[in-house]
Amino acid sequence: MVTKNQIKLVASLQQKKYRTQHKLFVVEGKKTVLELVEAGLKVYELFAETGAELGRSIDYIELSNKDFKQISGQKTPSGILGVFHIPEPQGIAEMGWVVALDAVRDPGNLGTIIRLCDWFGITQLVCSEDTVDCYNPKVLQATMGSIARVTINYVDLETYCRNTQLPLYGAFMDGDVVYKKQMSHAGILVLGNEANGISTKIAALVGERIAIPQFGEATAESLNVATAAAILLNEIRR
Repeated sequence: MVTKNQIKLVASLQQKKYRTQHKLFVVEGKKTVLELVEAGLKVYELFAETGAELGRSIDYIELSNKDFKQISGQKTPSGILGVFHIPEPQGIAEMGWVVALDAVRDPGNLGTIIRLCDWFGITQLVCSEDTVDCYNPKVLQATMGSIARVTINYVDLETYCRNTQLPLYGAFMDGDVVYKKQMSHAGILVLGNEANGISTKIAALVGERIAIPQFGEATAESLNVATAAAILLNEIRR
């Protein structure tokens, strides 16, 4: 039986300030919920709308259609929703490849980049403090469960880039063509804001400026940051 206070709590987690306050986040959709459960993330509570079965071996609270709509953040609820504890922050290891994001604001872009990190075996993602919250429901929806396998840290990015021992590779429109670069076995790939690219302070710390060459008309817009991430990570792994 669900209480009014539970409904109020879960509904509030659509907002960052309440996620931070309660150290909880919410995800929707059977596939993503089960992936996070199987990955070992600590469950606070699981909910399923009447008629939507989460799994016989998993405990969950069954809700009426009316109650489920109150806790869901989707216009057309999937019928499955999980509330999880936000993991304790982990340190950033100075090894392998790391992706660093400088003020990426779009939830879909961040979610896709997390998914790309998972695909290419990048286990560490570092975000500037003004990058969108990785526990934003729209980000989580775009990750398709990959957030369970990527460690994410929010830091003062300038301080991190200044103190790291790993080489810094930044994505710029006027950088060296990435296909002609000999990439190191470990490093940090810095990706910038959707509208403004990498900030001036971070750009000053980047030792290797790389670019994806343009083959079409010069009037074409710059690449979406998530698309650029996919191409650059593919080249790094190649």
